[in-house]
Amino acid sequence: MKDTFKIRRSVLGIEGIDSSYNFTGDNESDTFHLGAFVDNNLVSVASFYFNPNPNFNIDNQYQLQGMATLENHRKQGFSRELLNVAFPIIKQNFCNLVWCNARIEARAFYEKLGFEVFGDEFEVEGIGRHVLMFREIN
Repeated sequence: MKDTFKIRRSVLGIEGIDSSYNFTGDNESDTFHLGAFVDNNLVSVASFYFNPNPNFNIDNQYQLQGMATLENHRKQGFSRELLNVAFPIIKQNFCNLVWCNARIEARAFYEKLGFEVFGDEFEVEGIGRHVLMFREIN
């Protein structure tokens, strides 16, 4: 889990704000972290938290948070593959929905993978505009 911090800090981190890369729930037993490696070096990460969002009328949900890929490894399919690995794990844990607060710049990426927008854009202070997105897992 702590291996994710270096990439999260590099890609998502905000100077002086540990919560921009060190998330509540990282150490929970029902949380899982995935990573992609190139030449034994971690280049992409994604974390999944058993965390229901009250906007969805489904009891068992996972939240995707902290998806990040090092700049020189972007657009090579690492994030997509991490999600493709995660979906069966989530389904195996009797969950049928994944949701995330996606940065506006990442919206098209998530839509290509079957995520849908729920509600209006919102501002995350100090980080930027986001939209709530979800995908049902069948």
